[in-house]
Amino acid sequence: MRTDAVIRQEGMDVLIEKLGKVDAERFITLIIREPFDYTKWQENLFEDLTVRELSEKAMECIKNNEE
Repeated sequence: MRTDAVIRQEGMDVLIEKLGKVDAERFITLIIREPFDYTKWQENLFEDLTVRELSEKAMECIKNNEE
């Protein structure tokens, strides 16, 4: 099991990699500033995708992470 510190660091690393330092900081500020229910947000995250499309995206993600 990873520690909280490791999870925080890995999360920051991913945010910075995908968004850059400035937008990663903006994202964190937005999350802290606004009431945010991750579970509710996630319910509608993939509503426009079919099961096949979601599966294809998941497999692509796994493939990209293996490289």
